[in-house]
Amino acid sequence: MKIILASASPRRKELLKLIVPEFEIIVSNIDETLQQNLTVQEQAKRLAYIKAKDIYEKTKGQGDRLIIGSDTIVAKNGKIYGKPKSEQHAKEMIKELLQGDRIHSVITGLSIIVEKEGQYKEYKTYDEVKVFLKEMTEQEIEKWINTGNAMDKAGAYGIQTEFSVHVEKIEGNYTTVVGLPTHKVYDIIKKEKALEQQT
Repeated sequence: MKIILASASPRRKELLKLIVPEFEIIVSNIDETLQQNLTVQEQAKRLAYIKAKDIYEKTKGQGDRLIIGSDTIVAKNGKIYGKPKSEQHAKEMIKELLQGDRIHSVITGLSIIVEKEGQYKEYKTYDEVKVFLKEMTEQEIEKWINTGNAMDKAGAYGIQTEFSVHVEKIEGNYTTVVGLPTHKVYDIIKKEKALEQQT
């Protein structure tokens, strides 16, 4: 069965390689505007689903396939932190994440759509991790922003980058923070492969 990753993220690509050696990447260009009155978890699940669904529709008629959509949201005290719009915005985000207890949540939505022998199936889930940051000086924040690695990441940081030295600990699965909960992806692919072997 063909596996398709509906994401341009190099992090998700690397993580999926840990599970399956071969897959296609087809980037979804859906509108990622958040909807009103949804919880952070529902937002992440919805965005992951519409990414996967978009690629499912675009690959109709291409036979058996498993499409993976994922979306990561950073949140603290009910506020959602997307990708920064400028370096100043990135700096403000980091400062807000450092306020109070210096704990925030990373929620990664996961949606997998399977078409096999004309049968359609959907998996919709999410994984949530608590991230504990260390105190950072103004100079340390400045130094991080100057790396240029803050701009394409939700919450203006990446745990797999130089920023890792500012993370005290996490509660949950590391790959969820990076952007693809591999433990959940693996379970679904394993289940589908097992079903494939039975038929």
